[in-house]
Amino acid sequence: MTITDIRSEQASDIPTIRQITKAAFAPMAYSSRTEAEIIDALRDAGALTLSLVALDQGEMIGHVAFSPVTIDGEDLGGDDIGWYGLGPVSVRPDRQKGGTGGRLIREGLARLAGTGANGCVVLGEPDYYQRFGFEHHAGLYLDGVPAEYFMAQAFAGPVPSGRVRYHAGFDAS
Repeated sequence: MTITDIRSEQASDIPTIRQITKAAFAPMAYSSRTEAEIIDALRDAGALTLSLVALDQGEMIGHVAFSPVTIDGEDLGGDDIGWYGLGPVSVRPDRQKGGTGGRLIREGLARLAGTGANGCVVLGEPDYYQRFGFEHHAGLYLDGVPAEYFMAQAFAGPVPSGRVRYHAGFDAS
């Protein structure tokens, strides 16, 4: 089976995005089990900058979210185009390890860069996210997480230094 389409979420997709996200994160030991609520909170706050779904012959099989972050309390871009966080990304359990997550991430990064964004950060497994161009940068950090699991990539200019904060939607429960 292959992905036949990646498109922006539509209002009718929201219940399926919730289902896929909950199912994808349920077996993960590191999961907060609040990922679906985080996506809803970002959407409700108008902070879900980019929300893409992957379809296979019209059936949704995956989702990825991007939202704004601040660095040392600042949005480091003009006109609210600065740095963004990748995640959550989720793929239906029966379709995991087939490339869907990677396709969603690549498409999302390309679309984000195309908007004039300066860069993107991610908290996750280095061996996975480095294939998309993410790298650890010593001067950029997220409180409370091992440094090697927090990575960034710049689309324009250098990777800044400072403390990253995700949108308050990440506090959803």
